[in-house]
Amino acid sequence: MPSMLCVTVRFHEGRYHGLDNRRAHEWPPAPARLFQALLAGAARGTEVPATVAAALDWMQALPPPVIAAPRSTPGQAYLSFVPNNDLDAVLPAHRYYGDAVAKTRVGKRIRPALFDAAIPIVYLWSVGDDDQIPALCAAAKGLYQLGRGVDMAWADAVLVDGAEAERQLLEHGGVVYRPAGDAEGHDRLLCPRAGLLHSLTVRFEAMRTRFRMDRTERRPVRAFVQPPKPRLAWVAYGAQPHRFTFELREPDARAGYAALPLHRATELVQGARDKAAEHLRAAVPDLADSVDRYLIGRGAGDTDKASRVRLVPIPSVGHEDADMAIRRLEVLVPQTCPLAAEDVSWAFSRVAWRRDDGLVVRHLQRGDDGRMAARFAQRGRHWRSVTPLALPVGRRRVDPDRAVGNAKGGAERAAEESRAAAAVRQALRHEGVSAPVAQVLVQREPFDRRGARAEWFAAGTRFSKEKLWHAAVTFAESIPGPLVLGNGRFVGLGLMCPNDAKLRGVIAFAIADGLSDRAEPSVVVRAARRAMMARVRDSLPHGAALPTYVSGHGAGGAPARSGTHRHVAVVADLPRSRLFYIAPTELQRRGLTWRDIEKRHRRLASALEGMDILRAGSAGRLTLVPMALDPERDPLFAPALVWESVTDYAVTRHHRRGQSMEDALRLDAAAELERRGSPRLSPDTVEVLSVRRGPRGGVSGRLRLTFRAAQVGPLMIGRTSHKGGGLFAGAAKHWRRIGGPTALRSG
Repeated sequence: MPSMLCVTVRFHEGRYHGLDNRRAHEWPPAPARLFQALLAGAARGTEVPATVAAALDWMQALPPPVIAAPRSTPGQAYLSFVPNNDLDAVLPAHRYYGDAVAKTRVGKRIRPALFDAAIPIVYLWSVGDDDQIPALCAAAKGLYQLGRGVDMAWADAVLVDGAEAERQLLEHGGVVYRPAGDAEGHDRLLCPRAGLLHSLTVRFEAMRTRFRMDRTERRPVRAFVQPPKPRLAWVAYGAQPHRFTFELREPDARAGYAALPLHRATELVQGARDKAAEHLRAAVPDLADSVDRYLIGRGAGDTDKASRVRLVPIPSVGHEDADMAIRRLEVLVPQTCPLAAEDVSWAFSRVAWRRDDGLVVRHLQRGDDGRMAARFAQRGRHWRSVTPLALPVGRRRVDPDRAVGNAKGGAERAAEESRAAAAVRQALRHEGVSAPVAQVLVQREPFDRRGARAEWFAAGTRFSKEKLWHAAVTFAESIPGPLVLGNGRFVGLGLMCPNDAKLRGVIAFAIADGLSDRAEPSVVVRAARRAMMARVRDSLPHGAALPTYVSGHGAGGAPARSGTHRHVAVVADLPRSRLFYIAPTELQRRGLTWRDIEKRHRRLASALEGMDILRAGSAGRLTLVPMALDPERDPLFAPALVWESVTDYAVTRHHRRGQSMEDALRLDAAAELERRGSPRLSPDTVEVLSVRRGPRGGVSGRLRLTFRAAQVGPLMIGRTSHKGGGLFAGAAKHWRRIGGPTALRSG
């Protein structure tokens, strides 16, 4: 294992005031603050020893460290009135300085973080043996504060091997924060990056001369010059909870799963929770108060919610014919929970359900490789509820015996669903999800074939059936799971599952506003393609060339001619006001797998996150909103026997002399379908709806394709398929229905 640079910081008092006023919370202290504290402690006046400067210059290029810190709680907030930064500019204009100070005084809200000062904060950088380590260890001796001036601290630094570093993390007794792969869903901390030391030096000099005399006017004026910002990087940090997966098993150790129906999720969670609490109280009576607060939730306040043990029922999913029965229970123990993770695991491993005669019916067995639970922990932009959300708003109950004359009208139903959608957004805020929400759909019916209606989950709970809702949420950017929402999230309700896998190669946007009545698909596609390439280019290192996957061109600038379609297609479905970026695996039915392009498509999806405005010339200034697709009902993706053109199909080859344009279209389309891996059609099953000749002799037109067996979309063929041409939609009366709820989704 590589060596680790270990910097240990101890505070004189268990209070940390170095919080950013623009943020609600910052804990642990950011690595950038430690870097600045080391620099300040080593400085002698305006000079920094050359050895320390060289060591810090080396340190700023290291990858973000692992941080171990004691558990913290927010302290009492107070307002401190202090002179703001304009005081130096105001003082010379007044003879009486007291008035100047009063006029420039502002209130700053300070809320310290409280923690156990006996537990140090440990920063661990992965390094090799380097000559700069001794200088850094010496610089750590000079650290005297970390945060504000009242946050007095001291530090030690030492080089340890990897095994010793892991041992320190295990024995630390606090929370371990590690750099996360993606910023969303995690706290972000400022970290050093290359060039930070130089930028701090420049900022220090600029701060000394930020008020200057501007003599360009008739009368000299004192001007304020903003000092340059330091070169810092936001890095996502996450303190992952301890995860334990238990299987529901029958009494015989060699027997199968003791599966429970999905609608009994709350019964399972509450029963397992109460039995585990009894075992913990009996084993360690001193933990009774903590068990009640952090496992049962009795007496827990708002500040305790993030530290509570969470139980997640795991149904069997992954296939449309999966029965969605519950066979597993995942126990998540946050690192901030006062209950030891292994103690909680031990208590749940002893949980068993017995009959009245004492015979065990089912029990929890520690095991499972966690693959089923990992389905709910994946990243995604489109999430659908598996168990309904318990929301503070409900539906008006209609008595079945008095339904006549008491039925709901459309306006009342829309108002109920609008309030429920707003409550879903509020539930996301309570869960700490900050990603922008593009769309919320609510309904009573399940989204899966084998799911259960919302009201079925009300039995045995404190929630009325009118306040249970199934919900689908589309985010502007992907977020990590698991995602559990609503007032019943601690009793098994509100479990969400990512729904990106069915159309993982399609990035969809709804055109919410700005589309011109006479907009042409080719104009919108051209603008969308340029926007895609610009956003991808901005995400690449300076000077790097666009990948062929995005541009469709090789290294020399010539069009890619590999014989297969290996770059993204841009599609404008203007009749339904939508825009798509479609991976080549969706168009090329053979010769290409998702594994071949997965990383490239994920990078593209990341680059397109946050694109909300598209300037498309004569087509208008388009407002884009990420949207979820239903592959079972969408006319571009649902299985159908008959497909009709949405945009013109352009032939891939010139037709022969003496051949009519209609015959050229039929023959070329049939051959193109075979090349793409679709079933070959005879020319007589390709109906020409319209045909025209282009300025260069190319033939294009609208077609109707009739297959013997239903085909799934998207169906895009022809010479211009990667630029929105040759798009087909299934004829509605020829769709093949594939299960699922028959009710339309509400929104």
